[in-house]
Amino acid sequence: MSGTPEPLGIAIVGASLAGLRGAEALRLNGYDGPLSIVGDEPYRPYDRPPLSKHVLAGELAAGATQLPNLVSLDARWHLGQAAIKLDREARIIALAGGTALSFDRLLIATGAQARPWPDPEAARLSGVHTLRGRDDAADLRAALVKNPGRVVIVGAGLIGCEAASCCRDLGLPVTLIDPNPTPLARSLGGAIGGVIAGCLRDAGVDFRPGTQVRALEGDGAVRRVALSNGAAIDADLVIVALGAVRATGWLAAAALMADAGGVTCDGACRVLTADGTAVPEIYAAGDVARWPIPLYDGRLVSIEHWGNAVEQARHAARNMLAAPDDQRPYDHLPAFWSSQFGINIKAVGLTEGADSLAVVQGSLAARRFLAVYGQAGRSIAAVSFDEARWLPAYAERVAARRPFPPIRDANDQPAITSLPPGFPPPRAARHHGVAMGGAHG
Repeated sequence: MSGTPEPLGIAIVGASLAGLRGAEALRLNGYDGPLSIVGDEPYRPYDRPPLSKHVLAGELAAGATQLPNLVSLDARWHLGQAAIKLDREARIIALAGGTALSFDRLLIATGAQARPWPDPEAARLSGVHTLRGRDDAADLRAALVKNPGRVVIVGAGLIGCEAASCCRDLGLPVTLIDPNPTPLARSLGGAIGGVIAGCLRDAGVDFRPGTQVRALEGDGAVRRVALSNGAAIDADLVIVALGAVRATGWLAAAALMADAGGVTCDGACRVLTADGTAVPEIYAAGDVARWPIPLYDGRLVSIEHWGNAVEQARHAARNMLAAPDDQRPYDHLPAFWSSQFGINIKAVGLTEGADSLAVVQGSLAARRFLAVYGQAGRSIAAVSFDEARWLPAYAERVAARRPFPPIRDANDQPAITSLPPGFPPPRAARHHGVAMGGAHG
């Protein structure tokens, strides 16, 4: 690697929410040595949840999303300089600008990138957008202000649904396409996804379930979205909302257990080598980390949640400064939220593997309810639509592995409605782990 390495110390690769909170935790836990923070974007860490809501709606400028520093960091920032290679044995990180950064300990917090449209030529057409970073949101907002004749959104996950909600609030015609029978079918199931489908219809969204996109077509700018059934939809703007891939390409030569699904860690957040050995000086946290979650019997997961990025980064920082025999396991109850079509959606736990669903407060018809997911008689997750008052009580019971459903005969509880959750058949896994909830809190 070229360049003279900078002084040893702790390096954090990823100027992200996890990177920032990890750096703060290092200082709060007494680390006063050299601290370097690397980011591929030219910006200090910023908050992502507002990008798909307030920034697209024009209520907030993309530049107004910077996260506050909770403590003084006294860090050396390397912004706009992506990490391109890790020499694990020499403990050196090569940056795109030619800098060689040495470290004693390393926290990987590079997060994830929007999954691009698979045809690179079509992905470069003017009018084709993804939504993950600050520049993405600013560019998409500028395009929406020009009042495109029709917006086509490919993918009805959280980002796709939130973008559809925002576009309808702006008065723009929207078509939302997804191969599943309902929105959010793989994260919340068809029974709950059907409620969101009703919201889409009432808001005037042209929702196309069970539909595959064959190609994006145009002559320099996108003009049409060709469907696998032979039909085509005219489009002036396309939002590709196909999920995310973890930013692990720079680790390719480091002999770590890393791929597009994340970098695998042990229970203490220490990164594993290709043969499964924990690396004592390298940790990972946030969206990029794939780790065994104790609450779900050690299943490997990667969680795209705001709360996990904060908690895991702080936990990893604590372990980075601890003795080898004092490496505490990281436990976490996943949680996320979303606002769309005037509804506040909150969820706790992981729904993967759920075989039952019970509506324990409110009703699906009223679009105001709390529902619990069960697996083999155990409560594993809960979701609320404008009915979050009881959610903390259910979160406690999910964390305690209580039977399904965990609360009966509450004072204001109606008759419990049980129904199948309606998850689509499993598809070939893109990577290990679970990515539920997008980049939301």
